[in-house]
Amino acid sequence: EVQLQASGGGLVQPGGSLRLSCAGSGFVLDEYAVGWFRQAPGKEREGVACISTSDGTTSFEDSLKGRFTISTDNAKNIVYLHMNNLKPEDAAVYYCAAGGKHYSSSPWFKFAKHGMDYWGQGTLVTVSS
Repeated sequence: EVQLQASGGGLVQPGGSLRLSCAGSGFVLDEYAVGWFRQAPGKEREGVACISTSDGTTSFEDSLKGRFTISTDNAKNIVYLHMNNLKPEDAAVYYCAAGGKHYSSSPWFKFAKHGMDYWGQGTLVTVSS
Protein backbone atom coordinates (compact mmCIF):
# COMPACT_ATOMS: atom_id res chain seq x y z
CA GLU A 1 0.00 0.00 0.00
CA VAL A 2 1.37 3.38 -1.01
CA GLN A 3 1.47 5.86 1.84
CA LEU A 4 2.90 9.31 2.42
CA GLN A 5 3.22 10.60 5.95
CA ALA A 6 3.74 14.32 6.47
CA SER A 7 4.97 15.59 9.80
CA GLY A 8 6.80 18.48 11.44
CA GLY A 9 4.14 21.14 11.54
CA GLY A 10 3.49 23.26 14.58
CA LEU A 11 3.34 26.75 15.97
CA VAL A 12 6.21 29.07 15.12
CA GLN A 13 6.74 32.79 15.58
CA PRO A 14 7.12 35.08 12.58
CA GLY A 15 10.69 34.91 11.37
CA GLY A 16 11.13 31.39 12.67
CA SER A 17 11.89 28.16 10.85
CA LEU A 18 10.37 24.72 10.50
CA ARG A 19 11.33 21.54 8.73
CA LEU A 20 8.55 19.36 7.40
CA SER A 21 9.13 15.70 6.60
CA CYS A 22 7.36 13.50 4.08
CA ALA A 23 8.03 9.80 4.59
CA GLY A 24 7.06 7.45 1.81
CA SER A 25 6.26 3.77 2.13
CA GLY A 26 5.02 1.13 -0.25
CA PHE A 27 7.00 2.57 -3.13
CA VAL A 28 10.44 3.94 -3.93
CA LEU A 29 10.59 7.72 -3.83
CA ASP A 30 13.22 8.06 -6.55
CA GLU A 31 10.70 6.76 -9.09
CA TYR A 32 8.56 9.84 -8.54
CA ALA A 33 8.57 13.56 -8.07
CA VAL A 34 7.53 14.54 -4.56
CA GLY A 35 5.90 17.86 -3.96
CA TRP A 36 4.72 19.99 -1.11
CA PHE A 37 1.44 21.85 -1.32
CA ARG A 38 -0.46 24.03 1.10
CA GLN A 39 -3.98 25.15 1.68
CA ALA A 40 -5.01 27.99 3.93
CA PRO A 41 -8.60 28.41 5.13
CA GLY A 42 -10.79 29.79 2.38
CA LYS A 43 -8.06 29.51 -0.23
CA GLU A 44 -7.24 27.07 -2.99
CA ARG A 45 -4.50 24.53 -2.61
CA GLU A 46 -1.24 25.85 -4.05
CA GLY A 47 2.04 24.29 -4.97
CA VAL A 48 4.99 25.10 -2.73
CA ALA A 49 7.90 23.05 -4.05
CA CYS A 50 8.64 19.85 -5.89
CA ILE A 51 11.68 17.65 -6.32
CA SER A 52 12.59 14.75 -8.54
CA THR A 53 14.34 12.53 -6.06
CA SER A 54 16.24 10.69 -8.79
CA ASP A 55 18.04 13.67 -10.32
CA GLY A 56 17.42 16.52 -7.88
CA THR A 57 15.42 18.71 -10.26
CA THR A 58 13.42 21.21 -8.23
CA SER A 59 10.70 23.77 -8.76
CA PHE A 60 9.30 26.34 -6.38
CA GLU A 61 6.43 28.74 -6.14
CA ASP A 62 8.14 31.94 -7.24
CA SER A 63 7.16 33.93 -4.15
CA LEU A 64 8.77 31.35 -1.86
CA LYS A 65 12.16 31.11 -3.53
CA GLY A 66 14.91 32.08 -1.16
CA ARG A 67 12.93 31.23 1.97
CA PHE A 68 11.91 27.62 1.28
CA THR A 69 14.13 24.78 0.15
CA ILE A 70 13.42 21.13 -0.55
CA SER A 71 15.73 18.18 -0.07
CA THR A 72 15.59 14.43 -0.09
CA ASP A 73 17.09 11.51 1.79
CA ASN A 74 16.59 8.68 -0.66
CA ALA A 75 18.02 6.10 1.70
CA LYS A 76 15.27 6.89 4.19
CA ASN A 77 12.56 7.57 1.56
CA ILE A 78 12.01 11.03 3.05
CA VAL A 79 11.59 14.43 1.43
CA TYR A 80 12.05 17.53 3.54
CA LEU A 81 10.67 21.04 3.19
CA HIS A 82 12.82 23.59 4.95
CA MET A 83 10.95 26.79 5.69
CA ASN A 84 12.79 29.89 6.89
CA ASN A 85 11.74 33.42 7.83
CA LEU A 86 8.15 32.27 8.16
CA LYS A 87 5.41 34.82 7.79
CA PRO A 88 1.81 34.76 9.02
CA GLU A 89 0.67 34.25 5.43
CA ASP A 90 2.60 30.95 5.35
CA ALA A 91 0.16 29.46 7.84
CA ALA A 92 -1.70 26.58 6.22
CA VAL A 93 -2.12 22.85 6.16
CA TYR A 94 0.86 21.47 4.27
CA TYR A 95 0.50 18.30 2.22
CA CYS A 96 3.04 16.15 0.45
CA ALA A 97 2.27 14.20 -2.67
CA ALA A 98 4.03 11.99 -5.21
CA GLY A 99 3.54 11.88 -8.94
CA GLY A 100 5.21 11.88 -12.33
CA LYS A 101 8.79 13.12 -12.43
CA HIS A 102 7.91 15.82 -14.94
CA TYR A 103 6.12 17.77 -12.22
CA SER A 104 9.47 18.74 -10.73
CA SER A 105 10.33 20.78 -13.81
CA SER A 106 9.20 24.38 -14.07
CA PRO A 107 6.79 24.12 -17.02
CA TRP A 108 4.84 21.36 -15.31
CA PHE A 109 4.97 22.42 -11.67
CA LYS A 110 1.87 24.60 -11.88
CA PHE A 111 -0.14 21.52 -12.88
CA ALA A 112 1.19 19.32 -10.08
CA LYS A 113 -1.58 20.10 -7.60
CA HIS A 114 -4.05 18.51 -10.02
CA GLY A 115 -1.91 15.65 -11.25
CA MET A 116 -0.10 14.00 -8.36
CA ASP A 117 -0.91 10.33 -7.88
CA TYR A 118 -0.56 9.89 -4.15
CA TRP A 119 -1.32 12.30 -1.33
CA GLY A 120 -0.46 12.22 2.34
CA GLN A 121 -2.46 13.70 5.15
CA GLY A 122 -1.67 17.28 5.99
CA THR A 123 0.39 18.81 8.74
CA LEU A 124 -0.69 22.15 10.20
CA VAL A 125 1.69 25.10 10.26
CA THR A 126 0.69 28.08 12.37
CA VAL A 127 2.72 31.29 12.28
CA SER A 128 1.83 33.62 15.09
CA SER A 129 3.39 35.62 17.86
